[in-house]
Amino acid sequence: MVAIAAHIPSPEIGSGYFQETHPEQLFRECANYCELVASPAQMPRALETAVRRAVAERCVCVIVIPGDVALMPVASEHTSKPFGLMPGRPEIVPDAASVARLAELLNNSRKVTLLCGGGCESTHDDVVALAGRLKAPIVHAMRGKEHVAWDNPFDVGMTGLIGFSSGYEAIENCDALLMLGTDFPYRQFYPSQASIAQVDIRAEAIGRRTPVEVGVIGDVKSTLGALAPQLTDKTDRKHLDASLDSYKRARKGLDELATGRSGGPLHPQHIARLIDELATPDAIFTCDVGLPTVWAARYLTMNGHRRLIGSFWHGSMANAMSQAIGAQAAFPNRQVISLSGDGGFTMLMGDVLSLKQLDLPVKVIVFNNGALGFIELEQKSSGFLDTGTELDNPNFAAMAEAIGIKGFRITDPAHAKAVMRLALEHNGPVVVDVAVNRMELAMPPKITAQMAKGFTLYMLKAVLNGRADEVIELGRSNLMR
Repeated sequence: MVAIAAHIPSPEIGSGYFQETHPEQLFRECANYCELVASPAQMPRALETAVRRAVAERCVCVIVIPGDVALMPVASEHTSKPFGLMPGRPEIVPDAASVARLAELLNNSRKVTLLCGGGCESTHDDVVALAGRLKAPIVHAMRGKEHVAWDNPFDVGMTGLIGFSSGYEAIENCDALLMLGTDFPYRQFYPSQASIAQVDIRAEAIGRRTPVEVGVIGDVKSTLGALAPQLTDKTDRKHLDASLDSYKRARKGLDELATGRSGGPLHPQHIARLIDELATPDAIFTCDVGLPTVWAARYLTMNGHRRLIGSFWHGSMANAMSQAIGAQAAFPNRQVISLSGDGGFTMLMGDVLSLKQLDLPVKVIVFNNGALGFIELEQKSSGFLDTGTELDNPNFAAMAEAIGIKGFRITDPAHAKAVMRLALEHNGPVVVDVAVNRMELAMPPKITAQMAKGFTLYMLKAVLNGRADEVIELGRSNLMR
């Protein structure tokens, strides 16, 4: 994406002028290329550079233009033709020596696990074929879910704070971990006793999360193509079968949480499973940071046509509805569903007016638990009483109706499927206010002693502060299904 940002008139820059913010400094942290255009003659080349880098690096580039410069004429000069402006994305082919070292490591290892990220886009079949030859379970990071988790007999789920126990175990129990196109940031989830190899197109990503024995600079598809002739097929399936069995148990446990009974609490897992079941085969999902990302990661099914978009790098709240608006504008004939938290939704609630004004048929599903749920979970696991997280929410469905958008409200699990079907089939924008259980716990795949200590301390503090009812409800909601 190329973003063009306005600046104050250039003679006033640095004077503390009205609305002065130095946007080139604000955007530099989240853009690969960010430049201030100081004269009309600079604009064509700066813009071409931004376009080329945005396409080649699949990144955000920003051009900042002062108001007076934006109004100046650009002198007629030669500019690139379309194919010169936007050349195709390059294939980054690894060097032969690195591939040979990678093949040697994999051939000499008995229990290989693959960890796949966003760099595995368009390599699904190559990755699955590699796993078949190595008898390797495939674990994915969040950004790898939509690329490798479908139609994959070697899939054992995700790892990380919101992942599966099976994903964590497949990595912890391997003797060789091959990272493919991932910059997975959580060091505590890397194996303690294994050789690690990493394939990435960015040299700066190699080894910055965990020490690696072999680093390969190249795109995943080119690297796997060069690697294939040098591999020896494995026959021992013990590691793979143990990982698959663990995944079956983990999946069964998660699916058992995604249920509801009439008059009982409305579990967010149940809602996420219904969304997955009722959405179209090529739906585009967006999910807010926090618990909606957890439910999306654990319950949305990818198939090679669906998309899953979120703020998986910056972790910025209130992203889901904004991203859904952009996705619906870009793909008007596809179903777009926003999994919004009540905290994220209310931060940018004015964008509901954009849905009405632009007549975009986005389906906004608000997980309304009356709290900043993930923050509460973090506070509990650290031994603190939840503080400053409660939200006094309105009836979002009634609010949507007042604006002129169809609104639905779900409070009883018995009616959830029927109402969700009506909402997703409605021909226009929709807001679904789902009153989900506030006391839901999204447990990580690895419970540390520190977490257990934190929860114990939280429960003790809750009882001593007259909030024993919260502890009882927490147990009822999560242990007495």
